[in-house]
Amino acid sequence: MKYVALLRGINVGGNNLIKMISLKETFEKNGCTNVVTYINSGNVIFEVDEKNSEKLTRQLEDMLTKTFRYKARIILKSFEQIKQIISNVPSIWKTGNDLRCYISFLMDPVTATDAAKEVEIKEGVDSLKVGLGVLYMTTVMEKRTQSAFSKLMAKKIYQNMTIRNYTTTLKLLALMEQK
Repeated sequence: MKYVALLRGINVGGNNLIKMISLKETFEKNGCTNVVTYINSGNVIFEVDEKNSEKLTRQLEDMLTKTFRYKARIILKSFEQIKQIISNVPSIWKTGNDLRCYISFLMDPVTATDAAKEVEIKEGVDSLKVGLGVLYMTTVMEKRTQSAFSKLMAKKIYQNMTIRNYTTTLKLLALMEQK
């Protein structure tokens, strides 16, 4: 099975500093193959025989916690799930170049519908679309300083998500397709 592990809370604000080469080596030492990391925010593409994603998530979190001495939390998505997430992005993302586009990946058991209830939007600036295990968050670039999405960090729900921009997520899919 081909997966991407989206690590939450590493290399942000000087906290939980992990070098990508060390992260890659740790995954390899623990039985993962074809391991590729992408940018320092903690995106690890790999292959493994385990098909039970809940079990694999727990194993990876334990491995990362022990190795790097922080409370690791990840969101694990299969190649098929990433393809589906990308195929369901708002259509405006594919044509609008004046937008800031983010995908908020949610940790189980949080649902996108429940998470969306806690996200504030600024009319005419932000828009939000609920997806399967994700929120699609869009902001008009010229009005980005007015966005209400910045308030999300103060919400309890923020601890159960990790956010990637659309371009990063497209790159992750492209890297997964190469292997």
